[in-house]
Amino acid sequence: MSGSITDVAGILVGHHHRIDADATLGNGWACGTTVVVAPPGTVGAVDCRGGAPGSRETDLLDPANSVRHVDAVVLTGGSAYGLAAADGVMTWLEERGRGVAMDGGVVPIVPAAVIFDLPVGGWGCRPTAEFGYAAAQAATTHVPTGNVGAGAGARAGVLKGGLGTASVTLPDIGVTVGAVVAVNPGGNVVDPATGLPWMASLSAEFGLTPPPADQVAAYAALDKKSGPLNTTIAVVATDAALSPAGCRRVAVAAQDGLAHAIRPAHTPLDGDTVFALATGAVRVPPHPKTPVAMSPETGVLTAVGAAAADCLARAVLVGVLAAESLAGIPTYRDMLPGAFPRRTET
Repeated sequence: MSGSITDVAGILVGHHHRIDADATLGNGWACGTTVVVAPPGTVGAVDCRGGAPGSRETDLLDPANSVRHVDAVVLTGGSAYGLAAADGVMTWLEERGRGVAMDGGVVPIVPAAVIFDLPVGGWGCRPTAEFGYAAAQAATTHVPTGNVGAGAGARAGVLKGGLGTASVTLPDIGVTVGAVVAVNPGGNVVDPATGLPWMASLSAEFGLTPPPADQVAAYAALDKKSGPLNTTIAVVATDAALSPAGCRRVAVAAQDGLAHAIRPAHTPLDGDTVFALATGAVRVPPHPKTPVAMSPETGVLTAVGAAAADCLARAVLVGVLAAESLAGIPTYRDMLPGAFPRRTET
């Protein structure tokens, strides 16, 4: 129903994680890395709205700077320590000749962002370069969700977070847009007053119904005990041909998906970061009525940006619904089972 970021042709996603089945909160492995491998010639950009980001190579993605193309993007757990995973992805890409060609070799361009998930697993249980290499090696068009990759130790407020993905095709312009996200916000994905997602349209799309009042009350009481975990990180991708500045505009628009699905979002304690990738496989001609003073990309950016925000909001809910309880952190289904109507047997 929701699709995957790999519906954008050429985009591959790989996960590597370690989870101890008997882990208790703060003791044991519950951390991982997700890598988005882009096809050659992919344009990249980034937008950061949180007050506490952890990132690597994001300044390089400023449209004013020299490097135009991105080889891969890393989403990882482990807080700033987890940025080491990008080293393994660079090694994997270098072995395949991917990167900026220089005298004597190549320099892969691998931006990265992290979530703060250390309190879920053990403080010393965090991704290394080996995690990044293994995730890149595992990259494929199949994208598992929930407690995988960067979503392994994620938490969505007081509920278990996870890794989610979604996509949409825009038939009017022949473009596909997708998103993948590690859902680890300090805010809530579920409205404590109703027990349903903040966006009513998501409740309808995922077949959720208002849960009983006692379940909503139990969740609302749990909500008051929210922990310190924070930061949601994501990649949105499209096959549209976009300039670096246009790609940045898509990343900006996609952040609205987080604001629609999570409340509050973009807080001083979140490092909400969204990367945008444009593979350039589909060239959309400018609308004939585009004013001369405006960029010819204006029309496609409006459509792709809106789709990226919608995809990201849906991917957030996919990640939360797919999550499984870990280290004593309950899931949405654990706390609000009444939101999932039982199907009548025929």
